[in-house]
Amino acid sequence: MDATKKPLQISPELGVYAERHGVFQTLQRMLQCLLVDRPQDPIQYMIDHFKKENDEVPRIFLLGPPVSGKLSIAKLLCDQINANLLTLDNMLADGKSESAGEIQKLKAKDQDIPNTLWAKLILEWLSKTDCIKRGWVLVDFPKTREQAIAIQDIGIAPEHVVILDAPDTVLIERNLGKRIDPITKEIYHTIFNWPTSTKIQNRLEKPIGITEEETVKRLLEYRRFSHGVLNSYIKKYHIINADQPSVDVFSQVPDVMVMKCMSQRLSKLDCATQGWVLHGFPQDVVQAEMLKDAGFLANRVYFMEVPDDVVIERLSMRMVDPITGKRYHSIYKPAPNSEVYRRCKVNPKDFEENVQKALEMYHANVSELEQFYKPVIRVNADQDPHTVFEYIESCIVKPLPKQTNVFI
Repeated sequence: MDATKKPLQISPELGVYAERHGVFQTLQRMLQCLLVDRPQDPIQYMIDHFKKENDEVPRIFLLGPPVSGKLSIAKLLCDQINANLLTLDNMLADGKSESAGEIQKLKAKDQDIPNTLWAKLILEWLSKTDCIKRGWVLVDFPKTREQAIAIQDIGIAPEHVVILDAPDTVLIERNLGKRIDPITKEIYHTIFNWPTSTKIQNRLEKPIGITEEETVKRLLEYRRFSHGVLNSYIKKYHIINADQPSVDVFSQVPDVMVMKCMSQRLSKLDCATQGWVLHGFPQDVVQAEMLKDAGFLANRVYFMEVPDDVVIERLSMRMVDPITGKRYHSIYKPAPNSEVYRRCKVNPKDFEENVQKALEMYHANVSELEQFYKPVIRVNADQDPHTVFEYIESCIVKPLPKQTNVFI
């Protein structure tokens, strides 16, 4: 830099104006769009970006397993926020779309529809003036990892991803109990909404839902997708349970909700007959007492001991490729090339300051947990993973002393 030139001076008034009118937020959103879309002409892209009348409209993916009520919730949500409701069915119903026509032809021939074609159809709709002005809620898409990657590759990034969830037993029950009146087309349920009229009841004979086997198959496919893909590109991620208020995954989940999930899972037959391993729970004596009161008693408790600087090094330097989903580490497993490295993302919880906070919380509770579960097994985890595994395995194989019970 030329020493004779003075740095640019920004007056305090301009700074206040920029903050009050959201200039910094606009620049941040524009930078995010540039990183996602990677346009060939960034200058023209930014000009087009500023021409948009509203850059703060809702952009929402609403997902969930079968019969979780996605469409009903989406309609209520769109009424509240005045956004456009988008489903694959209503997008295909528009004969003006070129992509919709191609998809309909492939459907008529009973052929598989490429994910890139679905992504193209969605992009056409999201580019319409009404969606740009009022925002949109896209229901039940993407359904697979490949579809998520396809829409991400063409620059579709939601502001929020909302997932509706409920226990699998509830979802199966909802689906198998659905009935439809062939005359009025009204939908009823054998448990929740059965008609009082005998005449209507006589018309409701056959279930309209898919079979239990097909429901379970779809649930398994959805579970694998929702837990393995969404976090790669969403900015805010909410899980909504039918019986509980929404919970942001970046906030602390109440102990009562955690214990409800724990109790449901640990009470299943496979846990009762084959045993179970809890990782990272309980985190304090309160949670430990709740586990004990619920009757879940463990026979071994391991404390993995690693120096704080090693923990920070392991976590703060790891990253994930949002395109392939592969994990890398700056030291132990670097990205294969500079292109992959540039697009890799670091989970906010792995930022060094957040890791340090987690360590402080752990150290604040570890002594009381050791006393609660005394005697415990200490493991030096700052060594080769196979060595750690062999030591833990030897402690499992070794018979337990008759006079002791160890909790986890």
